[in-house]
Amino acid sequence: MTRTLVLIRHAKSSWDDPNQSDHDRPLNRRGRNAAPKIGAWLAAQGITPDEALVSSAVRTQETWALIAPTLESAPDRVSDRRLYLAHPSEMMARLQKATGACVVMVAHNPGTASLARALVVAPPPHPGFGHYPTAATSIIDFPIDHWAALEPGTGQVRAFIVPRDLDV
Repeated sequence: MTRTLVLIRHAKSSWDDPNQSDHDRPLNRRGRNAAPKIGAWLAAQGITPDEALVSSAVRTQETWALIAPTLESAPDRVSDRRLYLAHPSEMMARLQKATGACVVMVAHNPGTASLARALVVAPPPHPGFGHYPTAATSIIDFPIDHWAALEPGTGQVRAFIVPRDLDV
């Protein structure tokens, strides 16, 4: 059996209010435009997640809220405070407790970029993979039956994209 991870960094966030807490920052216009494009791309890839693990931050919650309606089916998001600015080891631990066959995780950098690099056998040739810009998205397949068996360096990148790739 295979397990699939869709690893998404939140879309571009707003810095309009300098007094707003980092956790409460919403998406900016660019982010609100990019997230549904990523969702449409995921739908075109045939992605139908059955579990969504989303940082509790406003920008990650908004990112998933804009992606989910573009998919054929999408689970309710699980708002997880532990994923807010999480270290890759915390993200990995959370993923190892997942139950879905296809899990979406929406989180932040630098953890998302580090986790992506740690999970895969080989990075894709895309120049954005190493730094994982906003709304960057990977589809990574693992040859495991249960997420508890997840090990670093075992994932095969099926696809990787950034919003700029979708602007024609």
